[in-house]
This record gives sequence, structure tokens and C-alpha cells, in this order.
Amino acid sequence: MSTPANNGGTNMAALNYATEYMRSLEQNFPWVLNYGALYSTPNNGRFRWVNSKTIEIPSISTTGRVDADRDTVAFAQRNYQNAWVPKTLSNERKWSTLVHPMDIDQTNMVATIGNITKVFNEEHKFPEMDAYTISKIYYDWTHEKNPDTQEIHVADNTVLTTANILSVFDSLMLKMDNGRVPANGRILYVPFEILTLLKEAEKISRSMDITSGPNAIDRRVNRLDQVQVIGVPSTLMKTLYDFTVDYEIADGAQQINMFLVHPLAVITPVSYTFSRLDAPSAMSEGKYVYYEESFEDVFILGNKSNAIQFNVTAGGGTGTQS
Repeated sequence: MSTPANNGGTNMAALNYATEYMRSLEQNFPWVLNYGALYSTPNNGRFRWVNSKTIEIPSISTTGRVDADRDTVAFAQRNYQNAWVPKTLSNERKWSTLVHPMDIDQTNMVATIGNITKVFNEEHKFPEMDAYTISKIYYDWTHEKNPDTQEIHVADNTVLTTANILSVFDSLMLKMDNGRVPANGRILYVPFEILTLLKEAEKISRSMDITSGPNAIDRRVNRLDQVQVIGVPSTLMKTLYDFTVDYEIADGAQQINMFLVHPLAVITPVSYTFSRLDAPSAMSEGKYVYYEESFEDVFILGNKSNAIQFNVTAGGGTGTQS
């Protein structure tokens, strides 16, 4: 990278004069929204906005069938209930920055607001949303009653090994089966360390793609019993975070090793209420001003909480054992 030049004796080292990159930034391993599938849940089309911070989720319950009588006529009555459950978005976040017009010119258009916000989204906002998503779902789930047993959900805490990882997975799947969760559409999120463990799991069947050449073996694990398997950085699979500035793993956070979920069990409303770039003015002392603020949150549907299962272990590392 080139050395920042002096401008009238003032060292403008705060921003890089990255002429070799021309008009683009090169970022290593950019972040993505790992739990993006949960933001595509069909449930997001079923709620209605009451205002910019409150949504209402529809709920319908009915009675069961009774014996019929061919000789009499029973009085008709309503045997269903319709309700709207309000949910208030509490995750209100904002971000802003100043950009001097000379910085845009002197960085060869690298420090444009488009590039700045792209880095902000990929390296800060998206992983923060991931951290909030997983920790909020875990918190809600461990404070929600199983609709069948009326007992508070408790995560499986088995220490995973190559010998038992498939048995633990089968156990989580069985809980979903007994909870009448649709088999199609389930997703298993695991840290990459657990994904590696799955590759070495005992009794796992493999297939070899010989069309890629006799020496090519694909060892990826992307489906398990028709369940989509998605690897996530272990730092984004914790039970607790501090969101004071950006996000940090909180003291006492546990490691989530398996997060088995059906997207029909969650709702992920996002309401962007303000996003604006103001031109330089006297009030901003000649600088561009970018500001965004949003309300967003994640909720689980109580009557579908059986469609969520966890394997969790205490401590900072993944709960694995060779």
C-alpha cells in the first residue's frame, strides 16, 4: 500500500491513499448474514404493523371433534378463537459518520459513502444482527414453555464426540418429530468446529463424485437426513452478547454447538425508519453526514417452539471431545 502523502505539511494518515486498488476496496473474508434463511421465513408476511415499533401476530385456536348424534340437533356455537398477539421491537440501533469531500478525492474515490457503508454492513452490522438473532432466539426459547408438556425448554448439554454426534442429532430430530414439526425445511446451524466433527462422525455414509476425477473426493457436509447444514463462526453462536457498542461476547456466555430450527418457528421483522446522506453544509462544517437508524427484532412463536432445538455447552470453546 502506498505511503500517505503530505498536504501542506499536514499528514493525512487517517485514510489510506490506496491508488493501487483504484476505485474499490479489498476486504479479506467479508462477513455475511449467516442466519439469512430465518429472515426469509414465510411468517414475516403474516404479521401486521400497528406502528413503526409494534407488530401483531395472528393466532387461531379451535376445539376438537366430538361424537355426532343422528337423532338430535345440537345448538351451533363458535368453536374457534382468533387473536392478535402484539410484539414490540426493542432492538433500536443507529450508526453515523462524517465524510470530508477532500477525503473522497484524495483516496481516489475509495472513501465514498457507498464503500464505507459496504464495509460497515459486512464487518459490523451483519455479524451484529447474527449475534442478536441467535442469542435472542435462545433466550426466548429457554423462557418459553413446551406447548405439549407445559415445561420450560432446556437445551441438550451432551459433550459431542465423533461417536455420539449423530445420536445427539437424532435426539433433537426426534423431539421435533414428536412436536409435529414438518420434516421439510429444517436447518441445522453448527460452528465450523462441529462441522469438522460431522465429517469424521462414526457411521456416517459418504458418496464419491467420480465425475470430478478419480482423485477428487468431496468431503463437505451440507445435508444430513434432508436437513440443510450451515456452518457458522463459533463467535456468532453464543448464548449471550453485549451490544453496548457493536457486539461483544458477554461474560458467562455459553457455546451453542447445534441449533436445529424450522423457519416457521420464528419471525424476524425489520423496520428501517430512517437512512439519509446529507450534503456538506455550514452546520456540518463542510462534511457529508450519513445517518441510519432502524428497529429490528427476532421473536419465536410460542405454539411452534418445538421447532427449535439446541445443544449447548458452558465455556468459551465448542463442546467437543475427541
